[in-house]
Amino acid sequence: MLLPSGPFPLIMKILPLLALAAALLIRPALAADTPYTVSDVHVDATGASPAEALNAAMAQGRPRAWQILYRRLTRQQDWARQPDLDAAALIRILRDSSIANERRSTTRYVADVTYTFNPDAVNRLLQGAGIAFTQGAARRILLVPMAPTFQAGPWAQALNAPGLKNSVVPFAVADAADAATLGSLNFDAAAWNDVAPAAKRVGASEAALVQVVNGSGKLTVNIRRIGLGETPVKSSQDLPLLQTTIATYPSAATAAIAAIEDMWKTRAAIDFSQRGRLLVNVRMASLAQWGAIQTALAAADDVTGVTVNAMDIGYAQISISYTGSSDQLRDTLNSAGLALAPARGGGWTLAMNGDP
Repeated sequence: MLLPSGPFPLIMKILPLLALAAALLIRPALAADTPYTVSDVHVDATGASPAEALNAAMAQGRPRAWQILYRRLTRQQDWARQPDLDAAALIRILRDSSIANERRSTTRYVADVTYTFNPDAVNRLLQGAGIAFTQGAARRILLVPMAPTFQAGPWAQALNAPGLKNSVVPFAVADAADAATLGSLNFDAAAWNDVAPAAKRVGASEAALVQVVNGSGKLTVNIRRIGLGETPVKSSQDLPLLQTTIATYPSAATAAIAAIEDMWKTRAAIDFSQRGRLLVNVRMASLAQWGAIQTALAAADDVTGVTVNAMDIGYAQISISYTGSSDQLRDTLNSAGLALAPARGGGWTLAMNGDP
């Protein structure tokens, strides 16, 4: 018989605590607040004693949590390259664990475990394996449900399913309140200005048009991602029809969110074997603004070094060393409030976002 966590005979309390001393610190469950926290990994294990059952359950969940984290940080094309870690290596890259919904008996332990990994340890591991991975958080995007034109019905509801809200790319689904601006939207011709009012309403800086088209025995999911000053990116995939179109919507929504995540990872995953250097002219209105620019550069994950070559009133010339691509560097700095752009006569310019 499994019992919920609560008052137990003394021996039932002491043995699990002794097991914890040999494993990881287990605390009350905490909300997942970083990409390196993997929540609600269900474990169910047995052992000759309460301590053995607990240890077996925690060990059971670690490789599953590692796979979830690895796939969260990396592109789908690299999933087959996941480093195979033994029990000791998994413990070394973990920071701590927490539990919820705990039940236990003298021989069985059941719980939902949240595993929090050490970001520095994980990053070093992936860099050492030569695997590109994301570090910063994705920007919020607007999903525009189209079937095949904008609609706020069953397709929108499928994209809003609770199980999809844990996506690594935060999103909001356009609804009936946006019908006036999105009702006449054309999937292939829509530009950022067409969706900007709806995106602004939900605090999104990009949008993805997510269209389903019913075909012969299949449902095609088309995605077109657009942003201010960006070239649209498209993808498409076919899913087998499950009896009816509406019955296929849940699996189509899951496939759509996975494709959107991979679009973001393809752009954001940094290949640390790729390095570059840019000569940049910086414009600043004051010493305080110059300080803010330096702070933002120092906090950028893909910036490895900054050298000041020259300074004058309202101007500086710097060299920025970075990993990954120049497009990724632009995205990183844009998220930090800096606008990096190619200059007309060659080279690059850098200023605070919104400055002329």
